[in-house]
Amino acid sequence: MADISASFQNKKPLICYFMAGYPSIEDSLKTAFSLIEVGADILEVGLPFSDPVADGPTIQVAHEKAVKDGITPLDVFNITSKIKEKHPEIPLILMTYYNPIFKFGEKDFCEKAKENGIDGFIVPDLPPEEASNFKKLANETGISTIFLLAPTSNEERIKLVSDFSDDFIYYVSLTGITGERDKLPWEEIKSQVSRIKSITDKKVAVGFGVSKKEHTQILSEFADGIIVGSAVVKLQGSRDFNGIKSLVKQLKEGIG
Repeated sequence: MADISASFQNKKPLICYFMAGYPSIEDSLKTAFSLIEVGADILEVGLPFSDPVADGPTIQVAHEKAVKDGITPLDVFNITSKIKEKHPEIPLILMTYYNPIFKFGEKDFCEKAKENGIDGFIVPDLPPEEASNFKKLANETGISTIFLLAPTSNEERIKLVSDFSDDFIYYVSLTGITGERDKLPWEEIKSQVSRIKSITDKKVAVGFGVSKKEHTQILSEFADGIIVGSAVVKLQGSRDFNGIKSLVKQLKEGIG
């Protein structure tokens, strides 16, 4: 299995989100391979869900289409298995809401994920206060857990999320939902990342709103990793694989 923490050694990884099974299984595989071809360091794989409360319009559409098409967790695992077969060196992080895990069974879900190339989990609606058993099962199968911090997180929350996050903390740069933004509150983001890093030695990757080379240029000055999602999924939905490659190339240039 790929080592997520190794992706942060001597570089600032670009973590790219795509939706599994959208707009078709084959298209999502083409998206993944396009991302890897032009330098994505880690892939964050979206598992379709009927009520994606943390996601903005672009990713909501992807969830809805994939759910309507009947994409299941087993389909997603089949996709991740194919990606890992071709690119065993690329860490795969599954971004899923908790309901599919609960329906599948926590232990079975972790074991199935491990069998099919998953290296990490992000579960945005599973707070660390309720995640002890799931984290234990994930870690026992060799899968990392990654938790989120928001601009509203206090010191106690930062410490708790740090304790539960294995390889890095996902800092949500904005309150609200995912989506592309022209401008981001850079000074506030920089200040918050600095505050988090003064409390924990965990790596901090920043996501939500990242979509341009200028964004990655600024973020790479203080973030340990950079996450892009909606900008990729928008191009994925229109099957613009050249556009995906161009986007990632530009984002990587910004990181340097």
